[in-house]
Amino acid sequence: MSVLEQLKQHTTIVADTGDFESIDQYKPQDATTNPSLILAATQKEQYAKLMDQAIEYANSKNVTGEEKVALAMDKLLVNFGAEILKIVPGRVSTEVDARLSFDTEGTINKALTLIKLYEEIGIKKDRILIKIASTWEGIQAAHILETKHQIHCNLTLLFGFSQAVACAEAGVTLISPFVGRILDWYKKSTGEDYKGSEDPGVKSVTKIYHYYKKYGYKTIVMGASFRNTGEIEELAGCDFLTISPALLAELKKADKKLERKLSPEKAHAVDLPKVSFFKDEKAFRWEMNQDAMASEKLGEGIRNFAKDGVKLESTLREKLKL
Repeated sequence: MSVLEQLKQHTTIVADTGDFESIDQYKPQDATTNPSLILAATQKEQYAKLMDQAIEYANSKNVTGEEKVALAMDKLLVNFGAEILKIVPGRVSTEVDARLSFDTEGTINKALTLIKLYEEIGIKKDRILIKIASTWEGIQAAHILETKHQIHCNLTLLFGFSQAVACAEAGVTLISPFVGRILDWYKKSTGEDYKGSEDPGVKSVTKIYHYYKKYGYKTIVMGASFRNTGEIEELAGCDFLTISPALLAELKKADKKLERKLSPEKAHAVDLPKVSFFKDEKAFRWEMNQDAMASEKLGEGIRNFAKDGVKLESTLREKLKL
């Protein structure tokens, strides 16, 4: 068996791409998108129709100006998600505008809008994960969406342990800790290279996984943002892993024996004290402040997703002739 086939025995595989034509060959359960991936996909001619459909939809509604741009943007994201759901049997993650990362009410309203657009085309909310940045405001919004609206959430741009704990306490469906971006920060900060289990991103996800399993949290841990297949192999056994098509191809070609590294049994034996952050904003913000890597990468990630979202909006605005 290939490494990919072996990995699927222990972990649910998710495709991390907006290029749905590349998804089918790897047979993932779910798929994730973000503004950067969607922006890249819209540069390809074969996806022009999805943008055209979004423009047509926005023009058909009684809205003007920036409301029309926002509606076209939401519809574009949903169009991509709908196409992906024709391929994957599970769920697709659709991201809330990163500029709402510090706006709890705005995040909730945007999530409800996206779900409504999916429901208009016959896709039920149980097949959607609303993707939200793991800020204090984002976690509060996700809690309300999960408990009041029964909308499943994927908390993304997760770098710090306090973020992970707060998400679990909030009862969110899934978190996406960013393995590769954590590695990037440490390599730049220390000038060192890291391999295998010493990779700081691998260490972070391993700790989160152990903590969740030790204390019985149901929130799914989905490692994300990988830089190499070695990171993926070190997290074999993690609940979910979302992987780019390029790395999926490498895993499919590789035929060495894969060892399961993470398991609930191992987690129960790990010495990790129980902590709490969801209801204590001061403690949450202090812990984030004390973790330079988490603070810097969260801010950077929000800025970059927002920047790519603005680029997408600019393209839509031109097509809408606004």
